[in-house]
Amino acid sequence: MPQESLHRVVVLADENSNPFELGCATEVFGLRRPELGRDLYDFRLCAAARTTRMRDGFFTLTGVAGLEALDEAGTVIVPNRPDVDVPRRPAVLAAIRRAHQRGARMLGFCSGAFTLAEAGILDGRRATAHWQWADAFRARFPQVTLEQDVLFVDDGDILTAAGSAAALDLGLHVVRRDHGAEIANAVSRRLVFAAHRDGGQRQFIERPIPQIPHDSLAPLLAWAQQHLNQPITVADLAAQIAVSPATLHRRFRAELGTTPLAWLTGERVTLACRLIERGEARLDVVARRSGLGTATNLRALIRRETGLTPTEYRRRFGASADTTSSPRPTPPPEPVPAHHALSSRR
Repeated sequence: MPQESLHRVVVLADENSNPFELGCATEVFGLRRPELGRDLYDFRLCAAARTTRMRDGFFTLTGVAGLEALDEAGTVIVPNRPDVDVPRRPAVLAAIRRAHQRGARMLGFCSGAFTLAEAGILDGRRATAHWQWADAFRARFPQVTLEQDVLFVDDGDILTAAGSAAALDLGLHVVRRDHGAEIANAVSRRLVFAAHRDGGQRQFIERPIPQIPHDSLAPLLAWAQQHLNQPITVADLAAQIAVSPATLHRRFRAELGTTPLAWLTGERVTLACRLIERGEARLDVVARRSGLGTATNLRALIRRETGLTPTEYRRRFGASADTTSSPRPTPPPEPVPAHHALSSRR
């Protein structure tokens, strides 16, 4: 397929950028996808200088495009720099402003939110950043609404991730928004990473070393995923591993950073989206097979999770869509209401 038909994602590598976030962007947006039969994005790296020193001098980056690459990007990714107090180069900030004014979607990974805020494009907007820099961010950019203790914030055309691993969560969320749940799940399988940790989960998750191997919730989660069409309750989940609902709630918070009900609902919505993508047009059937109960509940939850009605979701990602080509994703939707799962704390 001609690269010109693909949505172009450009990652800006700035002086002292962290290699991990560059790697996350490359893994999610840059790799070829032969298992899908097509590529998802046209991926580029760019920098302000011919030679860019990466974090702590680990290595230098050469041979990438200049800042002019941002002028043709559909999505711009700004990875993090640990030196948040060091002003960014004026040319970098100007290029970011131009891309935003032109309508490009902007992503900030970790302290990349500082760069976006310094460029002035976060004024009056919602964002997140790593918890250790929350106070410094608020003091420096009081005009930005910082949502602390969430994995990522989707504010329409500007999206920010809280930390290094959250960059993968945000990347998969963008793939899901652009290409649907089925494709996002395929990408996550290749990454061996959770397909849908939503943005409202906590940044810091306590992970005590288990005293015995079967303390992990993994077997329970696998069982629940095989029985989503059944009327599973939190009490049922707790009984499955012989603990009280209160204990199960604590373990979900500790291991997953969310509640049992929120996790179960998220899995059911993801299954519903995949059923729609595979061609099931009857909403009552989708609701029943995904465990969401009624078509009314299905409509409300898909709208809340994706910003699209089931009809709009089917039109965009359904089996009737042309799967032999990968068109440029439609413009980012308007920011969804404040109760959207990606901005809530569960």
